[in-house]
Amino acid sequence: MNTDLLKNDTICALATPAGVSAIGIIRISGDETFPICEKMLHPSGKPFQLSTAPTHTLHLMQLFEDGEMLDEVLVSIFHAPHSYTGEDSIEISCHGSLYIEQKIVELLIKNGIRLAKPGEYTMRAFLNGKLDLSQAEAIADLIASNSKAAHDIAIDHMRGGFAKKLHDLRHDLVNFATWINLELDFSEEDVEFADRKEIRKLLLTIKEELIKLIGSFSLGNVLKNGIPVAIVGKPNVGKSTLLNAILNEERAIVSEIPGTTRDTIEDTLVIQGVPFRFIDTAGLHQTTESVENMGIERTYQTIEQASVILYMIDINETTIDDINEALLDFKEHINNKSKRFIIIANKTDLLVETPHHFPDFVELETIFISAKRKENINLIIESLLKSVNTEKLESNTIISNARHYEALKKALEAMENVENGLNEHIPSDLLSTDIKLAIHYIGEITGEITTDEILDNIFNKFCIGK
Repeated sequence: MNTDLLKNDTICALATPAGVSAIGIIRISGDETFPICEKMLHPSGKPFQLSTAPTHTLHLMQLFEDGEMLDEVLVSIFHAPHSYTGEDSIEISCHGSLYIEQKIVELLIKNGIRLAKPGEYTMRAFLNGKLDLSQAEAIADLIASNSKAAHDIAIDHMRGGFAKKLHDLRHDLVNFATWINLELDFSEEDVEFADRKEIRKLLLTIKEELIKLIGSFSLGNVLKNGIPVAIVGKPNVGKSTLLNAILNEERAIVSEIPGTTRDTIEDTLVIQGVPFRFIDTAGLHQTTESVENMGIERTYQTIEQASVILYMIDINETTIDDINEALLDFKEHINNKSKRFIIIANKTDLLVETPHHFPDFVELETIFISAKRKENINLIIESLLKSVNTEKLESNTIISNARHYEALKKALEAMENVENGLNEHIPSDLLSTDIKLAIHYIGEITGEITTDEILDNIFNKFCIGK
């Protein structure tokens, strides 16, 4: 997408999903918006021109094609720079007929307006200074959000919470660079413009903020895409029954025949505003059957990717030796601080006596349930919610964008080089280079430093009409 062309032509697109509905909205933006639309839109009442009507006003109008009325529409008028794109813009609200929507778009194109590309409206808003690049990306995240947690992160970014953090970081980095450059300029005169302790204090402040933002990505990423929860265990221990009980629907086939699930089955459930991706996996066992082996291989891949592992056992068929053997197999994941490993002891409805021996040898969190009767499923839900630090979500800026994460990591690396340079008394001009690098990476996030290639990569992921 050539950004030089964006300011020279007028674009249009259907802003509502295609299909029969009460209304459809067509957006037009660009220098020729008013002259072209005046050819086809006529006031239902007292005559007026779109170009002279007040901005942010709504008008009932009739839309004509070759002298024949196509529809009666509501027209919203926005004069530059007081519009989403910063350009002259119109939104036509028509009846939600596929035929009417298509005819209006065809009529606009016939009169010289070009069909918008994905994300082109938001790209114009960015290029016209209506928002920075991080806010533009937040709009796409807001549209895609499917939970309160993802929505809250996107809203914070769109309203400039993240942008303010970046602005403050850049301000501190510029101050830091200024002090270093002043020392460089007057080094021969042996003049010190800032206390080295103050410089180190500012360096520490910058590093701490970068580390905090980088550290939030692990939470932000899973809240955006859903926290992956793997349900694993031997065949016929009730994994599919548990998935159905948690989702409260018959999502997976349940059978007493071992090995019914041969591939992963996945579904998402939003619990108290937090999305969880539950993945029912093939049973772990030794087999020579090639299809089953493929399913088991996928199970191990799912375990690697999961944030929470629900290891299911049949409480009636499992011995202490079985448990210990399984814990050895999963030792790597149990010791991984980024994962939670929970034992789900199933089929308590078939117990003859209470397993008093369990607390003696199982130090890990264990939840006793009957998936078939849906007993104690709430305890699993409560435990899963402990995996999410909701206080951190409410009180801090959380990043969920991989591009931002990579740029912040590079900025931190540059500042660590500066810190090492100060410790080793490296010349100020070399320190200045690393500080400029950190400023560069922060600028990449906000869009102060960017290229057409980066913009294409970001905005091509948007829907058409946004």
